[in-house]
Amino acid sequence: MELTWHGHSTWHVTLGATSLLIDPFLSNPHTSLDPADVETPDYVLLTHGHADHIGDVGAFTDATVVGTPELTAWVADEYGVDETVGMNIGGTVECGDAYVTMHRADHTNGINTDYEYSGGPPAGYVVGDTAPTQETDEDAFAFYHAGDTGLMSEMRDVIGPFLEPDVAALPTGDHFTMGPAQAAIAADWLDVDHVLPMHYDTFPPIEVDIERLEHEVAATGSEAEVHVLDGDETIGFDRPYADG
Repeated sequence: MELTWHGHSTWHVTLGATSLLIDPFLSNPHTSLDPADVETPDYVLLTHGHADHIGDVGAFTDATVVGTPELTAWVADEYGVDETVGMNIGGTVECGDAYVTMHRADHTNGINTDYEYSGGPPAGYVVGDTAPTQETDEDAFAFYHAGDTGLMSEMRDVIGPFLEPDVAALPTGDHFTMGPAQAAIAADWLDVDHVLPMHYDTFPPIEVDIERLEHEVAATGSEAEVHVLDGDETIGFDRPYADG
């Protein structure tokens, strides 16, 4: 699996022959790319309807857009997207070579247009190479994009033990989401091997000292490795979870 961070919460995920783009928003200071510079993915996954997460979805109308039924219906009408997959919390859908499971996030989800629309519940995604089951598969690999969220006990009670992500992209900018201290607790609860910070230093309210995250993770007793990526940087993971 290859993961490329395009700043803020925008991730390009390559799993087998399938590419997925999560929360396309290229108007952020961590990327030098315009939407036209990004190869159209097979799927676009939307965690919620805030502008800093769906701002560039209109550049990828040839992709299949995945999200809550409320959000995908709005995107289809607003941008002329032909192919959508509406799903909801707890569901798993097969997207090419990837199995995508939606889980809740603790956040808000209004769509800011001339009128205020609800995008349904805000969410995060676990993207894996096998369907989740109650039996641990040592050969399986999964990436958790937490979306915009605060710390929540489901990370400890459901996502970690049952969906078993190996890598987690966690918001760390504080103010609107978790900051480094709570993100570190999330990493510990999830029992992941690797942590990728996101949703920080995009605009003044979420400017943080991101180096704090590594110290906070260590303070929990977690042995997770923190990777602070540059914008548009790619990190690869191969079984058994080695950096590529």
